[in-house]
Amino acid sequence: MRSTRELDLTKLNSATKYPSIPTYHALGERGALLSETIDFNGEPLMATEKVDGTNSRIILMPDGCYLIGSREELLHARGDLIHNPALGIVETLKPTADRIVESVSTPTDVITVVYLETYGGKTTAAAKQYTSQREFAYRVFDVSRIAMEHLDASRESIAAWRENGGQPFLQEQELADLAASLELQLTPRIELREPLPTSISETHTWLESMLPATLVALDADAGGRPEGLVVRTVDRSRIAKIRFEDYQRHQKRAAGKK
Repeated sequence: MRSTRELDLTKLNSATKYPSIPTYHALGERGALLSETIDFNGEPLMATEKVDGTNSRIILMPDGCYLIGSREELLHARGDLIHNPALGIVETLKPTADRIVESVSTPTDVITVVYLETYGGKTTAAAKQYTSQREFAYRVFDVSRIAMEHLDASRESIAAWRENGGQPFLQEQELADLAASLELQLTPRIELREPLPTSISETHTWLESMLPATLVALDADAGGRPEGLVVRTVDRSRIAKIRFEDYQRHQKRAAGKK
C-alpha cells in the first residue's frame, strides 16, 4: 500500500477534482442560452437542489489518511498542525472527516472522494439565502471511487481523463446507502415523473414550480432564494444543471430586444 505522503499531491488533487457540469440549455456567447439541450434519451431522471456554496472534497485514502480540499486545491491533511482557512471549509468538514475516515471500507488501491457543497457563513454572496446567522453547513452531492493506478499517468492525461467523464461515480442507490451508513446528509432529492421541458421559457417556468425556495435554509430568517437544480439519470451517466440565474438573464435579454 502506498503512503499518501509519498504521492504526487498535484496528481491526487487533479484526479479528485469535481468535473464541470454542463448546463441543460447550451450556453452561447456572453452566457446567452441556446435552444440545444442535453439529451437524456428518455431515461428515468431525478433532480437535486444545487446549493450555492463552495465545492468541497473529503478525500479518504487507503492508508487511513484523509485530505480536505476546495474545488481547486488541497487545504488540509489528517494530522497536519496547520491548514488553509479558506472559506471555512476545513473548520466545517474536519469533524466529519475525523468521524468517517475509519468507517469507509474500500479496496487497498481505491480512493474514496466525498463531494460536498459547503454553504452559509461567508462562502459566497448567496450565503444569506441560507442563513441569517453566518452559520456554516454542508450537503453531500456525489461520491467517486478512483483507482490509485490513475495517479501513475501524466498530469495532462489525468486532467483529460477527469474532464471527459473518467471518474466513476456511485449510482443513486449506492450513494444513498453510503450516506446513510456514514450519517451524512445529501442534497435534497426531487423525483421527476415527467420528461423535462425543452424550450427555454418552459424550462424557466418548470424550474420555478419545482423549487420555489431552497430546501436547505438553516434558519427562518434566511433569504431562501435557491440557485437551481441538477438533473441526472439514476445511473448518473448523464447530468446537467439548471440555474435560475441563466434563465433570468436570458429573459431580460429577450425583453430588451423587443
